Amino acid sequence: MKRKLITLFFGLFVGFVNGLLGAGGGMLAVPALKKMGLDQKDAHRNAVAVILPLTVFSAILYLVNGRVEFADCLIYLPGGLLGAGLGTVILKKISPKWLGVIFGGFMIYAGVRLILR
Repeated sequence: MKRKLITLFFGLFVGFVNGLLGAGGGMLAVPALKKMGLDQKDAHRNAVAVILPLTVFSAILYLVNGRVEFADCLIYLPGGLLGAGLGTVILKKISPKWLGVIFGGFMIYAGVRLILR
């Protein structure tokens, strides 16, 4: 029962951050999934699987409420889809240690960038 409550809390928190910031849910989901017992690669795979429906739901809410125009987003889709495909291929080949280093580097970069803004 305790594990289910912790899982529910992490899901709520990840969804909240993803909806509020438009991103960042995966940055929280990966460490949470690792704490739940998944290895580095499985945590990344599952984070993507979790973030996709959360992001789609958030995007629908933003579109329905007139906060964003779909046409404004179209220019980013081809590059984003290509990048997602490349990331999936690379994930198969990269060691869990290097994946953790890269992930940590992006987290530090994002944090420093936000602080300096």
